[in-house]
Amino acid sequence: MSIRSRIVFVAGMTAGLCMAAPDGADWPQWRGVERNGISAETGWRTAAIADGPKVLWRADVGKGYSAVSIAGGRAYTMGNVDGRDIIHCLDAATGKEIWRHSYDCKAASYPGPRATPAVDGGNVYTFSRAGHVFCLNAASGQVKWQRNVTAELNAKAPRWGFASSPVVIDAALLLNAGPRGMALDKVSGRTLWDSGEGTGGYSALVPAKIAGIPSYLLFGQKGLLAVDPANGKLRWSSEWVTSYDVNAADPVALGDKVWISSGYGRGCALLDCSGATPRKVWENKALSAHFSSAVLHNGFIYGIDGNTKRKGKLVCLKPETGQIVWSEGLGFGSLILAGERLIVLNEKGSLYVVTATPAGYRQLAMVEGVLSGTCWTAPTLSHARLYLRNDQGAVVCLDIK
Repeated sequence: MSIRSRIVFVAGMTAGLCMAAPDGADWPQWRGVERNGISAETGWRTAAIADGPKVLWRADVGKGYSAVSIAGGRAYTMGNVDGRDIIHCLDAATGKEIWRHSYDCKAASYPGPRATPAVDGGNVYTFSRAGHVFCLNAASGQVKWQRNVTAELNAKAPRWGFASSPVVIDAALLLNAGPRGMALDKVSGRTLWDSGEGTGGYSALVPAKIAGIPSYLLFGQKGLLAVDPANGKLRWSSEWVTSYDVNAADPVALGDKVWISSGYGRGCALLDCSGATPRKVWENKALSAHFSSAVLHNGFIYGIDGNTKRKGKLVCLKPETGQIVWSEGLGFGSLILAGERLIVLNEKGSLYVVTATPAGYRQLAMVEGVLSGTCWTAPTLSHARLYLRNDQGAVVCLDIK
């Protein structure tokens, strides 16, 4: 495959927590160490992309949308081949397969897993579109425990299958399954709490301290929910109805306020959650995130507006007012942030590096032809290597040091 390149309110709770990591850092779960789409890594070069990035390796992992997690020199992701999900463990530097684990799982529409593996304490945790949960030894791939939340806990998959990436916090493995999510013991797999029979949403659970009280934020089918980390009981909810119940982009906490966004022209809103009941500060259609989660940096939101297969825009938004600061038509896609720069992959496989500043759109690099097919999966940056994939399972690792 040829690669052509040309140069062409309040800060968030976690946006500034990471210390600089110039020598590289792991990316062990969905949206990175802090679960916010932000890498502390600074030792990567825009010029390495602008000059035509070196391809270290390519792999075929099967159909799906699972992103790549990096821990201890290994890369973990998932795909589906002939009605079987495959959990892959690859050498992060060479792409050589170390182990794989497979199990029956129908491909259905938009085939393959949606969730990204989480690596914690020598274990890797995965969640299938049909409700299979696995805890595997990260070194060997040996199954330590497994559950099926659909069969065992009557958690019903939403229309396009479970998509919540597993999140590990302290002793709990958290999943958006059931009306208000669930927590499993990460060591044994036993149920710590669940929210009963029913259907949940697509977003991951996001830890936040709202009005001084720790909570997990997640989207249900019809709105934003805040639940008690200890038992999953509902603290509060705020109605947010979107076509087809696709509330998929993770909510973003800004102190006692929460920013939310959904696609199909639904738009976005800022909620003041400091009281007993959330109050809507504003709502508009400045940024409608279909399922690409936004990042918060220096008090500004950066996200992808628009739906798949349609024109999309990269938007810089001022969250206090909902005002668009600037936008640029890069197409639908996904993004992460590292070293004051946005790394954006659009669904046609074009890669952009853009300065994360409200001063205006500043494109530092653009590369065409990195991947063919449809690219909806967020990039992963770890140890100056950039991992990208498409829906057919093609993974490419780029050297950007």
